[in-house]
Amino acid sequence: MVIISIVLSWGTLHCLSEEKVLGECESQTDVGAPKLKGSALYDASNQTYTVSGAGANMWVARDEFHFVSKRVKGDFILRTRLEFIGKGAVAHRKAGWMARPSLDPDAPYVDCAEHGDGLTSLQFRRASGSNTEQITLSVTNADVLQFERKGNTWIFSAAHFREPFVSNELTNFELPSELLAGLFVCSHSADVVEKATFHDTRVIRPVKEGFTPYRDYLGSNLEILEVDSGKLEMIHKSGQPFEAPNWMRDGKALIFNGSGRSNNRGHLYRFDLQEKKSVLINTDFANRNNNDHVLSFDGSILGISHHSTNHSGQSAIFTVPATGGVPRVVTRLAPSYLHGWNPNGKEVVYTAQRVSKSPVYNIYKKANCINNIPNLLSPLGSIIGA
Repeated sequence: MVIISIVLSWGTLHCLSEEKVLGECESQTDVGAPKLKGSALYDASNQTYTVSGAGANMWVARDEFHFVSKRVKGDFILRTRLEFIGKGAVAHRKAGWMARPSLDPDAPYVDCAEHGDGLTSLQFRRASGSNTEQITLSVTNADVLQFERKGNTWIFSAAHFREPFVSNELTNFELPSELLAGLFVCSHSADVVEKATFHDTRVIRPVKEGFTPYRDYLGSNLEILEVDSGKLEMIHKSGQPFEAPNWMRDGKALIFNGSGRSNNRGHLYRFDLQEKKSVLINTDFANRNNNDHVLSFDGSILGISHHSTNHSGQSAIFTVPATGGVPRVVTRLAPSYLHGWNPNGKEVVYTAQRVSKSPVYNIYKKANCINNIPNLLSPLGSIIGA
């Protein structure tokens, strides 16, 4: 099993229900008074929703379904992995994402639905009490659903896990800025309760119009992705941005650097996976580190790229014990950005600009880094405009 760590710098919207945590959502309820009651459970250990819902239909002038939702304002991106439980009694049982201004059963709405027979469609009601319309996607039996709002444009993207998204969109469809958005299940039969599970569910606030990276910031989320299974686990979130998680060799911790305008900018942190807490790594004077930090293959030495005052504030490469300490300089010239270690632990590879005001960054290696013995740079190639 391959596991990687990723940082998402989108702002995920988090919330609590009145009685208990419901993951990304605030509340659950039946809409339209279906004959049989629905329910929703959130398993925090697996970060999974199990939603049960009845309801005669969600198509003509009124709806019946179970809804797990939260209030969102403005644009959003909703994403989940869906799985129906059981064979189902009716081919057009439905589950997916929905956004609507109220819980009124005849309210206008837009949703992205996966049907029991495999139909994948974007469904919408233009006005209270009107019939539902739909736009069908070419993919069927999709299990990954993404629903995005961009003003009055609604984009439904669906896929089989590990395959590219197939998308379709509804344009010029106006709903209020503030909506109820969330997961739904409808059995398509008043006398049946259907059930579905939703994994890897995310309610994401996209960046604002004109967002400029490294000038504007949203905060960051730290997630672990199991590549083989696709399981995604949120393990840390912060209003302050951080970057570039790297695994410690024992698999028990990660190292990342703070960024943005906050007090943690340029510092390195060790994040303990058991305690779910981060601790500052002592790098002495090197407190303006960027995201080019790499552990040696044995895990004992950390190579860092620090914007050194001795290098006119430009990035230079240093090494420091992974547990912290006083860094040793590797490159006497700048700018230099670390990229990797030789498995022998004695050489690093980095990109560097060595001609003033030139757009050319060459790739170099530096030998004897552990003992810090000066050595000539050996160009291996070049990247134009890096």
